[in-house]
Amino acid sequence: MRLYIFKSETTKGLRAFADEPNGSKLPEKHRPWTIVGVVGAGKAPPHNLSRAMIEEAIDANGFQLWRFVRKEEAQA
Repeated sequence: MRLYIFKSETTKGLRAFADEPNGSKLPEKHRPWTIVGVVGAGKAPPHNLSRAMIEEAIDANGFQLWRFVRKEEAQA
């Protein structure tokens, strides 16, 4: 499965994985979503996130949400 990475334009730091490039299954309350990357089939997702858990969530819900926090923000 190819994983598409999106960022919410309304909720700071919110990211999502989906299995389709248009993001139609992503939560409406955090729209609009902008695609920011793609993880090829069998490749590791960024930030040591578990590919198995991402794929399981996509199978169950159509997407997987996660928070992106920059190191500077986490230390502040």
